[in-house]
Formats: sequence, structure tokens, C-alpha cells
Amino acid sequence: MTTESDALRLLPEQLTAPIDLDSLGFTTTDDLEPFLGILGQDRAVEALQFGVAMHRSGYNVFVMGEPGTGRFSYVMRYLKAEAKRQITPQDCLYVNNFDEPREPWVLSLSPGTGSALLADIDKLIDNLLATFPAVFEHPAFQQKKSAIDRGFNQRYDRAIDSVERKALEKNIAVYRDAQNIAFTPMKDGKALDEAEFAQLPEEERERFHVDIATLEEVLNEALSSLPQWKRESSNQLRELNEQTITDSIKPILEPLLEQYSGNSAVCDYLQLVRQNLLKTVIELLVDERALEPRPEAYKKQLLTEQYCPSLIVGHADSGGAPVVHEPHPSYDNLFGRIEYSSEQGALITSYRHIRPGALHRANGGYLVLEAEKLLGEPFVWDALKRALQSRQLKMESPWADMGRLTTVTLTPEVIPLSVKVVIIGSRHLYYTLQDLDPDFQEMFRVLVDFDEDLPRNPESIESMAQLLKTRTSEEGLAPLTAAAVARVMTHSARLAEHQHRLSARISDIFQLVAEADFTRQLAGDPLTDTAHIERALQAKETRTGRVSARIREDMLSGVILIDTDGAEVGKCNGLTVLEVGDSVFGVPARISATVYPGGSGIVDIEREVELGQPIHSKGVMILTGYLGSRYAQHFPLEISASIALEQSYGYVDGDSASLGEVCALMSALSRTPLKQGFAITGSINQFGEVQAVGGVNEKIEGFFRLCLARGLTGEQGAIIPRSNVPNLMLDQSVLDAVKAGLFNIYAVSQVDQAMGLLAGQETGVADDKGHFPEGTINARVVGRLREIAELQREDEGGHGTDQTEAKPRGRV
Repeated sequence: MTTESDALRLLPEQLTAPIDLDSLGFTTTDDLEPFLGILGQDRAVEALQFGVAMHRSGYNVFVMGEPGTGRFSYVMRYLKAEAKRQITPQDCLYVNNFDEPREPWVLSLSPGTGSALLADIDKLIDNLLATFPAVFEHPAFQQKKSAIDRGFNQRYDRAIDSVERKALEKNIAVYRDAQNIAFTPMKDGKALDEAEFAQLPEEERERFHVDIATLEEVLNEALSSLPQWKRESSNQLRELNEQTITDSIKPILEPLLEQYSGNSAVCDYLQLVRQNLLKTVIELLVDERALEPRPEAYKKQLLTEQYCPSLIVGHADSGGAPVVHEPHPSYDNLFGRIEYSSEQGALITSYRHIRPGALHRANGGYLVLEAEKLLGEPFVWDALKRALQSRQLKMESPWADMGRLTTVTLTPEVIPLSVKVVIIGSRHLYYTLQDLDPDFQEMFRVLVDFDEDLPRNPESIESMAQLLKTRTSEEGLAPLTAAAVARVMTHSARLAEHQHRLSARISDIFQLVAEADFTRQLAGDPLTDTAHIERALQAKETRTGRVSARIREDMLSGVILIDTDGAEVGKCNGLTVLEVGDSVFGVPARISATVYPGGSGIVDIEREVELGQPIHSKGVMILTGYLGSRYAQHFPLEISASIALEQSYGYVDGDSASLGEVCALMSALSRTPLKQGFAITGSINQFGEVQAVGGVNEKIEGFFRLCLARGLTGEQGAIIPRSNVPNLMLDQSVLDAVKAGLFNIYAVSQVDQAMGLLAGQETGVADDKGHFPEGTINARVVGRLREIAELQREDEGGHGTDQTEAKPRGRV
């Protein structure tokens, strides 16, 4: 057994893979060239280049990978570099639709000229305010206006004079004021008052009444054309006003029309402004009916709201295509919104209340979104698909379809949409969208897949060292020594959980270097060395290690029952991994198994109480297949057994405990004590082969720290799958204990190897007939299973006799 145990024991050099300092070829990172590009992501780089260069519809990009791999920063950097070489899209403005203000129009201008048009219109408004109403006070205009008024008054006066002459012939006087015309009897050239008129003879009074009635008819006939005179006068005055306005704004508008002669849409808009000004100038600037003159600022505000375009998107004339990242992709932030203002208790809006979204700003370029945030916003995903499919940017409120928007709103003209959307998300979300959304594959045909790790070779090591030099230079951190770089590389391999790979989660590496630089500053050292890296790692473990320390204290005090010496039947120490926030640590857990006669099979207590998750339950169910195929070829497997992960009160998942569970079950069947100084992890298949598991480094270190706290005896150790040996990147304290012979790590590939280590005796190898040597563990397991099967058959036979004998007695 000693020979077999030694063969399974791993050597210290198998437990880690340090970096050879001599192979680095530099003293500090100052000796290195800066790194350009993305580390170890050739597949992703090629896919992104293809996606950006492909301009056909539907070739939007989904960047897949885990956070921290540099996917976002590289995508933004690459897109900005490519966008600089592309055509700058046109500026976009909304202008007033004078015929239907609820449907504003879109104007497109050359890049950089949108703001210039706004300045020109603002200057036009200032010129209008300076021109009106001053032009109506000019003597030439006043003379023409007076002539029109005089012509009307002359017609009126001639009509009244003719009536007055007829009245005088009848001794009747005509009195007129601004509003009324009255007739008064006269006698002896003097107008009579009411008392004098009453003293006249009745016949004379009656004659006056008849004459006055006749004169009123004459007056009505003379003034019957008065409305027509008024209309003619008003038309003449309106024509005069329009001609005056036209002549006055011509020198103001003509330069603008000439300036924008190359843009027919702007010229058409300016012509419409010219037509609308004929009405607006009179209403806003020359309204003589107003009780109080309007302030200049108020007039300018009214004109601005009427004529000044609303700039939606403006670009620099040489800025290239836009690259927009929207960190909060809500509906309004993506598609824009229409704002409202309150006026006398009512909500009003206009084209100048239109606010652009990220799609407006990214139109003609690239829009970068994060999948998790995008899919968490209501209405956004479906609206984004509609916009990309129709290639139109339509501004509408999603609340209107739900009946929650009851006020008057706008329907702006649709803007043509030409944008490449780049979504950054996890693998889980990518595959979920593929499964659930039939449109997704048609719209996002380019997949950019960022790996979580990269091969560990001289090229990648050199590139990572150059990347560290680049980042420390950019952020003003101290250079790293070659030994510090080597330690960072070792930590990167630890994060990748593989001796021949490095982690691509560059952000974690940069975080470590930044924290190490902080410890360097406290120490006042000029360079970041290995000691600073170690202190940074230890400080983080201390900050996040409260839960693991508390669990270890409970084990040491006996609250959690874990033995690290002695031997017990049906018990062994399994290895588990817990994740609490960003802290991942290993914790030993006792696995127990009991066996008794019956036909219940192997009962997984975790599954029965619904704490066992599917993968864990699958691992336990495989035990039945393994036991049956290995030990019950000549008799039925008729046992009742229960397996539990003791003192586990939360959900349990993963099948890494199945190797420990089968060993505990074999111990219970053969009544063989298992050494409690061992902890074991590994998954098995139905043929008893041990398979790799995750978190092997944390699991070993978790059990090691418990043994260290209780005192290392040299008899303690961990048993792991042979296939997990390349994943070992253990802490230096574990390596030192292994080198000193105080702690051992064994790698197994079969259940029998693990059972032999735990029991300290031969498990037994079957002969050609499938029989195990007498006295071995496997032979005792077969004997126990056979004994239980025979007991079961005898029990079933006995019940059958009783039932047969009971029938006649029942009938009597």
C-alpha cells in the first residue's frame, strides 16, 4: 500500500507552475515597449473587424464574454479609430410646419452647419425686431396709410354732406360724432331743444317727424356702401402692410437664401418663413390693439419659438462617424422624447421641445449598448428591433398605446436610420436571445467572442508584461520589477485555474497592480516588487475573509463537526467551494452514509428536502449505477442507504462530492473506517472513473487552513482527481507544508484508489470471474450486499407464506 500511496502522491513541483525569471528578459517594466491591441483575443479581433467592415443590413454585432476581459474598452477604442476614417453624417434639425404645427419637418445640413443655421436664424430674428415696427413709423409708409384713410374718410364725408344739405332744406340740423349721427329740428336757424320742440304746433311737430324719418332713409341709402368702402380700405391697408413687410425683409432674407442656395430644403423653409412673416409681423410686432407694448425679450422669445430650428444632432465637420455609448438605455434615452411645459394649467409642446436620443446621436455611426441593461428596460428591445428592421427613427411615446398619454403630442417627421448597433453581453444572454427571439439571429449576425483565458506561452507572457507597462504608465503607477511581473503572472494562472493558461480578465490583474502600488507608496519604495504584490493579495483576502474565518472558528470550536484525525465508518470529509460576493473560498464538509436492509435504494437526503440541485442529485443517482455494475452482477441490488452532506443548510449543487459519497457508502457497507485526516473531492461516472471538478485550489487550501490551525501531523492531506493536476496553482503556504512532509496531496483516477487511501488497506482487484480476494474492501462490500439481498428475499418469501395461510382463516 505504501508503494501505491507514494505513486499517487503529488510532488511539490506538480502543485504550481512558477514563471522563470530568466526567461522574462527585462529588469523592470520600463525596459518594455508599450502594448497595442487586445491581449490574446485574435478570434474576437478578427470578428469585430469583419462586423465593422460589413455594411449590409442585419450585420449588427454582439460582443460576448465575461466582464473584465477588456471587451468594452477594446470595442470602444477600435470603433473610435475606425469611425475617424469614415464620412461624418449630416446635421439634423427639426423646423416648424406652419400648416400643421403637430407634424414638424426634418432638415439635413452638411456636418457642422446646423449650429451656423441656428445662429443665422437668430440674427434674422434680431434684424426683424430692429426693422419692425420701426418701418411702419417711416413717413413714406405713414403717408400711404394716411392716403388710404383719407380716401375712406372722403367717401364718408361726401355721403354725410349730401344728407346734410337735404336736411337744411327742411330746417333740420345734422349732428355727428365719432359713433353716431343725429337729426335736430331748427327754427329761425336755431336748433330746438325738447321743451321748445314740445311748444310747437302739433302739425309742425308731425311734419318734423316725417322729414326726419325721410332723412334717416336717405342717410341709410347714402351709407349703404360703407362696408364695401371699409373692405376696400382694409384690403388696401393689408396690401400696403404686406408690400412694406416684403420690401423690408427682402434685404434680410436674400443673403440667407443665397448662402444656403445649395440646400433646397433650407431654401424652401426660408421661403415658408417669408410667407408666414406677413401674418406674424402684424400679429406679434405691429399689434396696435395691445393695451401695453410687448417687451423686446418677449417678442424675441415668440419669434424664436416660431422660426428658430431645433438642433437634434450636430457634428464637427471633420469628426468622422459618431461612436455613442448609452450607459442607461431607457426608452427616452435611446429614442428621444417630447417634453411639455405648463401654460395656464394645460400641457403644451412644440417642435422645439423635441429632445434627441442615443440613436439620433449615433445615426450614421455606431451605438454601443450593454445587453443586461438594455433587456431590463421596458419597451426598448422591441422598439430597437423595429427601428433596425425599418431603418427609420420614429419618435413616439410607448405610453400612448397604453392610454396613459392623454395630452396633445407631436408626430415629428421620420428620420432615416443608418446605424450599426454593438451589444456587449454575457454568453448566457446571447444564447437565451438566440433561443427565445427568432429575430435576433437575423439582426445580429456577427458574434465577437472574447475568451476568459489565453495560452501561457512566451508570447502571451511578454504581451501581458507590455500591457502592464502601458497601464502603469497611463495611470501614473510605479514600474514593476521582473519578479513582481512573474508573481502577477502566477496569480493570473491561478485565476485561470490552469498551469498552462493565463486569465484574460485583465481588470482583475490591473486591480491587483493598483492595490500593490498603494502598498508601495505607503512603504516609500520606488518600484513595485513581489512583496507589494503579496501584501496586496493578503490585504484583499483579509478584507473579504470574514465569512471563511468565521466558519473555520466554528470548526475549531466544534460547532461544525469536522475531524482531521482518527478513523470513522461511513464518514469522510468532502471539499466544497462557497462564493460570497467577490470572495471564493473552500470549506470542508462531512459526508455521511448509512446502510440498512430494505428496497428504498440510495436516498439523497439533500434532494429529498429540496436542497440538492439537479447536478448534485445526478451525481448521487450515478452511485446506484456504479454499485450495481461493480458489485451486484450475481444478485439484485436490494439496499436502503441514505447519504447526506452534514450541517449543510443551504442549496447544494455540483457533483464534486460524488467521489466522497461513494467512499462513505463503501465504508458503511464494508464497515471499514476511513481516515479523517483526508479530505476528498471528485466526480465519478458509472464505471468508477474519477472526473475533474472546479475550484480545486480553493478546496485544498480550505482544508489545509483547518489542519494548520489544529496542527499539521504529516498524516493529513487532500485527494483530488488526476485530471485536475494541471489546474493546481496552490498558495505558497501549502507548497511549503508539502515540501516539509507535513501535508500531502494525492491524485486518483479510480474509486478504488481513493478508497485505498482513505481506508489505508487493499480494496481488491476482481479476477476473471468477477470475484474479489477474500478480506479486501471490495469483497466485504459484495458480501454485505449479498447478505442484504438474501435477507430481502427471505423476508418476501416469509410474507408470502403468511398471506397464503391467512386466506382460509379469513374465509372461516
